[in-house]
Amino acid sequence: QVQLVESGGGLVQAGGSLRLSCAVSGREFSITAMAWYRQALGKQRELVASTTSGGNTNYADSVKGRFTISRDNAKNTAYLQMNNLKAEDTAVYYCRAFLGMRGDIWGQGTQVTVSS
Repeated sequence: QVQLVESGGGLVQAGGSLRLSCAVSGREFSITAMAWYRQALGKQRELVASTTSGGNTNYADSVKGRFTISRDNAKNTAYLQMNNLKAEDTAVYYCRAFLGMRGDIWGQGTQVTVSS
């Protein structure tokens, strides 16, 4: 029943920006942490950024200084602000919510395509 709904993906030129959103639909649950992953065609899914309820963040080296993860705890919504996008950022981006003892859930994915 509970699910993550992603939005904000699309086509953008290199150097541009996009903001992805990931919202919990339906009943609210306690989310201890949220994260963004991405998977390019022919490659494995990789962790891009994560954040805890306390505000601790972590980023992949490839996106440090360009991407920012944030979270609205009251709305159980996570965001990924992506600036100075590069062609190599092209991928399907997935959000993930950690629910403690209840495990975790994934969003449906949203396509980000960066053209040169």
